[in-house]
Amino acid sequence: MIGSTMPGAIDTAILLAAGEGSRLRSHQISKPLCPVGGTSLLAHAIHRLHRAGLSRVLVVTGYRGDLVERHVASASWPIEIRIVANTDWHLPNGISALAAAEALAGAPALLAMGDHLVEPEIYRRLRDAGAGPGLRLGTDRRLDSDLVDPLDVTRVLTEGNRIAALGKEMERYDAYDVGIFAVGPAFFDALSGLAAPSITDGVRALIPGDKAEIVDCTGLRWIDVDDPPALAKAEAIDAASW
Repeated sequence: MIGSTMPGAIDTAILLAAGEGSRLRSHQISKPLCPVGGTSLLAHAIHRLHRAGLSRVLVVTGYRGDLVERHVASASWPIEIRIVANTDWHLPNGISALAAAEALAGAPALLAMGDHLVEPEIYRRLRDAGAGPGLRLGTDRRLDSDLVDPLDVTRVLTEGNRIAALGKEMERYDAYDVGIFAVGPAFFDALSGLAAPSITDGVRALIPGDKAEIVDCTGLRWIDVDDPPALAKAEAIDAASW
């Protein structure tokens, strides 16, 4: 067991910044450092986590982690930052989440993607909701949102406040995954019991035990900036001002 208790409120975020980001390579060799409105995606996330009331961020690095670490070291931040290096960054993203688990010492955490621009209220809403019996995922029921790529987003089927299923290829769904989670020890235990797990795999492992729940974030703005069209959209709508 990685942890067995979830003491206190969530004050730490895990920010995944380990992926290769090949679709944005023409704009920036390291996706977390890709600028939106003149500020890197990584810096946007860190400042928004601070505004949402978090006090510490574990930045998980991988591909070109040297550049990310240099970026973090080159600036002053309003929040404590710790770098966690994932040498297996080429494996699914659940490995990056597991890399940060030891630093949590069994406490719950916010789990966020380094390439997402979101309103701070989304972070705050998940922080306040907590991890529940295993994890809680922020969801958006606006299935016609022009900020979402319907061919790339993870789809979610819900039953009340529970996650019934999720995946990119599902035909029946009623919400989108916004990419922000509140996670507890049960989530990390689920990941550690799987070979090369993705975060989606970890969520799916908790569904049969009713340990995967949702927090409705419908009406709040978010965008996954993982390719040039999404980057252009983020710039055009001035997502940096959220």
